[in-house]
Amino acid sequence: MKSRRDFLKTAAAGAVLLGSNSKLGLAAALDQHTSKSKVVVARDAALHGADGKLDEKRVQALLDRAIASYTGYDKPVEAWKHIVPVGKVIGLKTNGLGGKGISTHLALVLAICERLQQAGVKPGEIVVWDRNARDLEACGLTINTDSSRIRCYGNDVSGFEDQQESWGVAHIKLSKILTRDCAMILNLPILKDHGMAGVTFAMKNMYGVVDRPQSLHAGNCNPGVADLNCIPSIREKVRFTIGDAMTSVYDGGPGFHPERLWRPNALIVGEDRVAVDHTAWQMIERKRAEAGVPTLEAAGHAPRYIATAADQAHNLGTNDPQHIHLLEV
Repeated sequence: MKSRRDFLKTAAAGAVLLGSNSKLGLAAALDQHTSKSKVVVARDAALHGADGKLDEKRVQALLDRAIASYTGYDKPVEAWKHIVPVGKVIGLKTNGLGGKGISTHLALVLAICERLQQAGVKPGEIVVWDRNARDLEACGLTINTDSSRIRCYGNDVSGFEDQQESWGVAHIKLSKILTRDCAMILNLPILKDHGMAGVTFAMKNMYGVVDRPQSLHAGNCNPGVADLNCIPSIREKVRFTIGDAMTSVYDGGPGFHPERLWRPNALIVGEDRVAVDHTAWQMIERKRAEAGVPTLEAAGHAPRYIATAADQAHNLGTNDPQHIHLLEV
């Protein structure tokens, strides 16, 4: 039997694309029974061993529980077949900006790659990507551009489109991995406090797909984050978030600060990127209160972009707790 690590080197079979014919589809972000945006927070207090390392088997089980709870399909492979469809390239957008101590965990990437292949996605139809080789290596990944295997490379390999795209204050060039290589993106951010944006998670992770993210930081990244996520390729292709909240930094982010490290031991899953980010924000605020750290509002960097993303002009999702079906499992 192959180990999970072997899945980044070899594999088998075919896939599907989340879209109008999918049983999830963006419209299904609304829970059928409540007409609310569904967000699943799955936890396992025993995720980290006594040595502080993640238990890969428990990560796989946590992922399975999160996806099953979201889709309503008990069998993991069947659940994945209703998220991704056949013959399309699926991108996994990680986040390694914070360095080895606070990056998307390799165990999560491996668990997702394993389930995708079991659901019929060919290895060459999976692309794990981020800004550059440094960020990917911070996640424990190895660069590979062989299309017969799971690929792993950054914007430093693919480059950016020549044509600039614009929406609001966002005037940027998009990564060719997003525009040309992938039909659908699974968003794999890691939960962190952010000294400007307040919170960096699902929507802020898209700063890693553009050529000039520094141009979007004015006003504590508001409306930069919201405007960027309205760019058609991002809005339409980035369809599902499997947020890594297994380890987090609740203050002093987005860099790694061991004294502010925290282990929520959770995954945050959903299609509504605004509802996912609102949920992540509240999680960080609760931890800050527990640690005796001022609220993000009091610290001068509340994540106002979340409300902006929910307004009528952007319409990216909901930040209203009354319209979010939060399922904790």
